[in-house]
Formats: sequence, structure tokens, C-alpha cells
Amino acid sequence: MSTAEQQPDRTSDALLGAADIRELAAALGVRPTKQKGQNFVIDANTVRRIVRTAGVRPDDVVVEVGPGLGSLTLALLEAADRVTAVEIDDVLAAALPATIEARMPGRKDRFALVHSDALLVEELPGPPPTALVANLPYNVAVPVLLTMLERFPSIQRTLVMVQSEVADRLAAKPGSKVYGVPSVKANWYAEVKRAGAIGRNVFWPAPNVDSGLVSLVRRAEPIPTAASRTEVFAVVDAAFAQRRKTLRAALAGWAGSAAAAEAALTAAGISPQARGESLTVEEFAAIAEHKPAAAERPAL
Repeated sequence: MSTAEQQPDRTSDALLGAADIRELAAALGVRPTKQKGQNFVIDANTVRRIVRTAGVRPDDVVVEVGPGLGSLTLALLEAADRVTAVEIDDVLAAALPATIEARMPGRKDRFALVHSDALLVEELPGPPPTALVANLPYNVAVPVLLTMLERFPSIQRTLVMVQSEVADRLAAKPGSKVYGVPSVKANWYAEVKRAGAIGRNVFWPAPNVDSGLVSLVRRAEPIPTAASRTEVFAVVDAAFAQRRKTLRAALAGWAGSAAAAEAALTAAGISPQARGESLTVEEFAAIAEHKPAAAERPAL
């Protein structure tokens, strides 16, 4: 980690430093908990780096999940047109608007708060979001990411900070040992890549794991398939439920039998002896297109 990342940025009074974060937390009676995946970023240089890496533009409408005490939120407000923060914690959600007004009063009208579980959010106030930038709670990072990409197709660019191992899985390519369900499902929506590493000492409390940045740029065109997302994801889930099995065996339950699975795989141009970790998202979509029709029930 560079010296710049380790030393708090003193150039802007608007952004939160380590002392500010601790003072805010103490005033609110907040003690970060593992249960909620709370690790607050205490380094202004790090949040600026995240915003820069995300390529946030002056016309962007950014949605942030898990803003916490507002470290990243303030940096996003410096760069974007509007920011909508989704926060589940009652105390943090109540305090964030006051922090924005105190530190960046000129931008308060361009900030909106949604006090909710991100997994339950169906709509957001204001213009449709164009970007998602967030330090995601590590315990729900993947489902939150996939849910936001599904429900808000206007999100074109995403940069999330997640546990390093999760970042590896999201960005993994077919054939990798860590390629799996998150890799395929994220790739259904976007081109995915690792975008950097974040050390432990920029957080309070310091986590026991390293963190990574993941960049996702939504596909210009959806995966060309007649199968729905739900149908494709059902194949993905089945294929990785038993990683060591061949697809012929792993997809037997999905298809109705091993023979039916083999027929679907052959029709899709995929070897029944292949394994899920070798397939692209396009190949999973091809399998989904060839799911056997359900056997007709005998007449009573």
C-alpha cells in the first residue's frame, strides 16, 4: 500500500478522516458490528481513489449501498451530479443527512437517502441511477450486487469494494479454481475485472481480511439467448451445486434425469463430461435453451 493511502488526506475539510469517523461514531453511540458487515473507511485518500477508479462523471447519478457514516458518500457528492444512499441501519440512516448538510451544504439537495435493506429496494428516488459505487457489507456483498444490477438496468458502471476472495470470484474466468456461481451471474450483466486492492489499515475497525475493488461495465448488448435470466441462473446453480460432478450428473435434477441432461448438453454443443467451471455464461444460456419439456402427466 502506498504512503498516500496510509496517511489521511488533509486537503479537504469536507471529507471524513479517522478522528472525524470516531467522533461521529461516539456521538451516535455506534459500535461497528460483524453481524452487519460494518467496517468504516477512515482515509479520505482511499475514498477519493475509489471515486476516481469508478470513473464517476459530473453527470452521473450514483447509488451507494451501505454508506455508513458517510466517508464515501461525501467523496461521491464531490464528483457526481446526484447520490442516493441505501442504508439499513436505523442510527446511521438517521444521522447521514445531517453529516451531508454539515460538511457539504451546497450539495445537500443532490443527495437522497433510502432507509431500507438493499435487497428489498424496488425503486429509487429521482433520476435513474447510472452508476453503483459502494463499500458493500461483506456478509451480503454478492446478493446485493446482483440484485442491484437486476433491478436497475440503467446502472451502466459499477465499482464495489468487497472481500478480496469475493473480488477474485466475481472476476474469475472459466477454468479458474475460483470460477463459480458469482462469476457467471455477474458476467451475465457485465464485463467484470479486478480494479485494485485495498489494505486493512484504512478501515475502522480493521478487518481480518484484505479487500478488493471490482469493476463491472454493463454489456452493451444482453447475452443472445431465448432463455430468460431465471432459466439460465437455474442451470448455473445446478451446475455448481456439486462441482466435482460432470454436467451430465450435476444437471440430472434440473433436466429430470441424467439422460435428459445429456440430451440437452448435446443439443447445446457441450460435452456431457464437461464441468461447470469450464463453461462461459453464453454456454450456460445455450443449455438453458434446450431444457427438456416436462413429461406429460398420465390422464386420470
